[in-house]
Amino acid sequence: MKTIEGGVCAAQGFSAHGLHCGIRKNTSKNDLSLIYSEVPCSAAAVYTTNLVKGAPLTVTKQHLQNGIAQAIICNSGNANTCNADGIEIAEKMSGLTAGELSLSPDDIVVASTGVIGLPLPVEPIEAALPALVQGLNPNGSHEAALGIMTTDTIAKEVAVEFTLGGKTCHIGGIAKGSGMIHPDMATMLVFLTSDVAIEPGLLQKALSGDIQSTFNMLSIDGDTSTNDMVVILANGKADNPAISDDSEDFKTFMKALNTVTVELCRMIAGDGEGATKLLECIVSGARDEATAKTVAKSVICSSLLKAAMFGADANWGRVLCAIGYSGADVDVMKIDVSFRSGKGEILVCKNGAGVAFSEETAKEILLEKEIEILVDLNSGDISSTAWGCDLTYDYVRINGDYRT
Repeated sequence: MKTIEGGVCAAQGFSAHGLHCGIRKNTSKNDLSLIYSEVPCSAAAVYTTNLVKGAPLTVTKQHLQNGIAQAIICNSGNANTCNADGIEIAEKMSGLTAGELSLSPDDIVVASTGVIGLPLPVEPIEAALPALVQGLNPNGSHEAALGIMTTDTIAKEVAVEFTLGGKTCHIGGIAKGSGMIHPDMATMLVFLTSDVAIEPGLLQKALSGDIQSTFNMLSIDGDTSTNDMVVILANGKADNPAISDDSEDFKTFMKALNTVTVELCRMIAGDGEGATKLLECIVSGARDEATAKTVAKSVICSSLLKAAMFGADANWGRVLCAIGYSGADVDVMKIDVSFRSGKGEILVCKNGAGVAFSEETAKEILLEKEIEILVDLNSGDISSTAWGCDLTYDYVRINGDYRT
């Protein structure tokens, strides 16, 4: 298995494009994206658990009831959430897209991201669709990735190549996510594509299983968005023996999918609103998976710890504090804590108590862009990882006037 270029277009038979249609005021930023497969795909999706959901999620869920889709249309700048005509607009977006592509509206995934509660005009989307479809190309992943961004500072694209049944296969994806991100299902928009032949039920099983250790372990600010969605399309163009059961090929597919989603998690966490550092909490020595995940998520979600990491302050007490209120059943007298980065590793807590360490060395380690918070519970052999970022002054600045 190897990482390759191509993002959401790395898989055979997929093309994409993105452009500015006029939803966003800044004309230099794309705000409409399209992903298209030349043949129908097995399709699967997971959605936010927030009771307040964007209209596109409701429409997409209806469209994917048969496990088949062929295109994804997404706008940025307006979330189409809490609008009286939201369902109508989402249906119209998918209908217009289907018309341009000569598909059924039921074969369209529709998504939106941006400000909540503002009416979404469909006219700019309708006017731009002919050019969007005409611009579809097998090198269009980057433009599509730009078109789904909101406060993101970088486009997020990943792809891998692997082998199934002697056939070369691919999984690729694009993602957006910088704020309103918290573990409770998807926590952003992610669009994944593959040329693997796999039955829709198995594809759903793969995606639903994968998010438990990837996107559900990602937090920026503790707010679960209304428009979170992860969608995967698999068109079978690799011509591998179709995956229809829990075979070795299914396990290989799961590994490839996880490689892509973990990297997207890291990219999203590192690009959190106002963030200067990617934080990765690695919990080991847990008695069970639930304990490991609970501890890792609690640590990564601690605002006090996130602030300390921004200041390169080795305030390890905040790690234990977060573990203590996590609800996990742990023996606090067995916990070890270390900080690690490209500058080295330093032990700061042993058996639940502080140890002597160099503040200067710790600061040097914590000044790096990627920080690992290592927690050993010393009570078993189960591990888990969660991703997040530091909490900076810029987070408040960005969100203080996000709507205006």
